[in-house]
Amino acid sequence: MERISIIDLVEQIPTEADAYAFMERLRWPDKPICPHCGSEAEHRFLAPENGSSRRTRTGTLSQRRVWKCRDCKRQFSVITNTPFHGSKVPVRTWLFVLFEMCANKNGIAAREIARKYRLTNKTAWFVAHRVRLAMENLPIAEPMRGTIVADETFIGGDPLRMNRKTRRRWEGRDEDPVPVAPGAARPNQHTAKTPVLALIDTNTGEARSKVITDVAGPTLRKAIANQVVMSGSTLMTDEGPQYNQIGREFLSHGAVNHHAGEYVRGSVTTNQAENFFSQLKRSLDGTHHHISKTHLPRYLAEFDFRYSTRGLTDTQRMQRLMGQTANRRLSYKRVVGSY
Repeated sequence: MERISIIDLVEQIPTEADAYAFMERLRWPDKPICPHCGSEAEHRFLAPENGSSRRTRTGTLSQRRVWKCRDCKRQFSVITNTPFHGSKVPVRTWLFVLFEMCANKNGIAAREIARKYRLTNKTAWFVAHRVRLAMENLPIAEPMRGTIVADETFIGGDPLRMNRKTRRRWEGRDEDPVPVAPGAARPNQHTAKTPVLALIDTNTGEARSKVITDVAGPTLRKAIANQVVMSGSTLMTDEGPQYNQIGREFLSHGAVNHHAGEYVRGSVTTNQAENFFSQLKRSLDGTHHHISKTHLPRYLAEFDFRYSTRGLTDTQRMQRLMGQTANRRLSYKRVVGSY
């Protein structure tokens, strides 16, 4: 598909039927594939018969493009069994949001989506989370192999900057917090920040980040082993002692000493992970302002996706995203935690 801009997108999808056809070209570049049975036969196109609208069984007019599978005989459309399934938000709006979330390096806030596309704040927030679900890596994604950069960071507010009421609520006690002198060491038990581990494949440029419980050696080792073929890879980290034991399971382990002002030593560096965290934190602070620990994994998936596809055009990134939407459904109850 040719490279397009937001103006091109507006011109190409003036109607809802055009939006369905455009999304079909993104998801099915060759021909429609039945989302129910996976059949690639020549499916029957049902509607809209006149190319713009059709009358439903309730008598209303709809521009939804519908197909009927030659094998399982079930009807489907391009949004069937995707994060957009069952949504009352127009497909045109979904495409605009998809484009912006793929093109904007800093992401887009739910409030901005609500203002731009005449949605309620709750709907815009839910729409953004459904797109982030599509951006997540597949559970069966191939493990990383090669030269891997590993680093960790902490996301969230500093308890020492909380006001008295907020800190008492966070610590679960009523008395005043113990004062800490300026410049004094900050004990780990008084951190409300969420640790995040990032793995960068220097060969493919792929990023995979994950929320972890702590930055202890066993926790890091388990998270890395789930994503990396350790026996066939090279590990690059900072001087953290928790990586020493993990590095012995790799082909080789190189480390730079940030405390000594060393950031590059030959081919050993963690700058790729530092760059990823730099963009992530600027975007979270400037665009989203506050991210809860519950929803942080989806935001990480969004930034992983954009970082890993940074060499693609915005249109190619949209096409890549639509190619991994199958069988990904997200209900509002799951988002708000009401399972």
